[in-house]
Amino acid sequence: MHLHVFKLDLIGYHVWRQTQTQTTIDNYYKEDFNILNPKVNNRGNGDGIVRMEFPVMQWGFAGFYKVFGDYVIISRILTFIIGIFSIWGIYLLLLSLFKRPALAIIGAWCFNFSPVFYYYMLNPLPDNLALCCSIYGMAFFFKWLNESKYLYVILSATFISLASLAKLPFIVCMSGIGMYLLLEIREKRGREALKIGLIYLCFLSAPIAWYLSVIGTWTGNGVVSGILSVSKSDMLNLLDILQGNLFSTLPELLINYGSLLFFFVGLWVLFKHKKYRNKVFPVLLCWGICTIIYFLYEMNLIGTIHDYYMLPFLPPIFIIVAYGAEKLITNSNKALRIITVIAFCILPVTAFLRADHRWNTVDPGFNKNLLVYKNELRNAVPDNKLCVVGNDESTFIFFYYINKKGWSFNDDQLNGDSLKRMINRGAAYLYTDSKKVENDSSVQNCIRKLILQKGDVNVYELKNACDIR
Repeated sequence: MHLHVFKLDLIGYHVWRQTQTQTTIDNYYKEDFNILNPKVNNRGNGDGIVRMEFPVMQWGFAGFYKVFGDYVIISRILTFIIGIFSIWGIYLLLLSLFKRPALAIIGAWCFNFSPVFYYYMLNPLPDNLALCCSIYGMAFFFKWLNESKYLYVILSATFISLASLAKLPFIVCMSGIGMYLLLEIREKRGREALKIGLIYLCFLSAPIAWYLSVIGTWTGNGVVSGILSVSKSDMLNLLDILQGNLFSTLPELLINYGSLLFFFVGLWVLFKHKKYRNKVFPVLLCWGICTIIYFLYEMNLIGTIHDYYMLPFLPPIFIIVAYGAEKLITNSNKALRIITVIAFCILPVTAFLRADHRWNTVDPGFNKNLLVYKNELRNAVPDNKLCVVGNDESTFIFFYYINKKGWSFNDDQLNGDSLKRMINRGAAYLYTDSKKVENDSSVQNCIRKLILQKGDVNVYELKNACDIR
């Protein structure tokens, strides 16, 4: 089902974030392999170092590029492999939690066809690695509950630390573990809880240190302030976001309409059979509640389009889905068993229909000429020359496709004065699809000649600073 996607360049839904990730990978491969120095191409004449999430996935992928060369298919293959491990991880998580192999297989099957997972399984985003590691972190935690071997605690802490490093929101899975430790203290088993807590704290010191050192440099993205930055006039917009995610994103993209029955049955049986009395229920409940709190806090940033921000919801959701599906497939009612089998069978179809159109080469999510004429645009100018590019709201897509570095602009916001300042700092070429910018007389005064035209993308050689009137 994914086979036709491997050969595609980065296109489609959230290609902005994909090219951002891939650019960091490319710069590790081509420039500086120091994991502490992730670089972007929208850097002017600076070093381009921008530290957000800890780039463990990007750096790891770049290591494979060092061996096999610079090919996007490597990123797709590695992301796909991470996805395969995520599916296996869900199986192990459910097996550790319920100790029933059939239920674990059912849950892995349903999880595999969550449309949002199905789509991002082949797109290079650090969220994929974070999801995978968080799944294993929780799987080994429940395995420790079953077998009381400290090795499983160490493995759990290691994976949760990696998940948090790769993407901070995935630290929410620690909330369930924290709840368990608090309950242990209440039950007069404080010494054991303290040992376990110290192990987790030791491993989590790495993501804590990283984010404490870099969060102060984050400006203008709204991640830190979250919903606190929203004015009272935007409250109706927040309600629209909440409604959109509850009635569209949750059933359609996260769960899959084919698994929706399983989800509701799982919730119903959970309370009907009073499973909330089980000792692990507070762990799962706290994990789920804190994931919801994360969403509510970042809701204004997530909106209804940033569905990859919702990946932390998948493990708790599919615990419920697997539990409900098993109850249906083992039910004495033959009709219910038939309906369940039919639902299992349509999951691949619904996932494919919902996600596959996102890989659209006709409408790739940006100026199609960048995709069609990628090689010509890259070869028009030496890679070591600084360029001015636009329009590009993302600041990543244009630079990725032309494989250059320099300055970007958007909304036709480039004039002769700003272009002169860029030329004084080393800009040598202009790539643009903006007719307004091209027709600006002050910009034309900075242009020496047109060197390439591909569709509506033109490449100009810029004058030297001393030649501009």
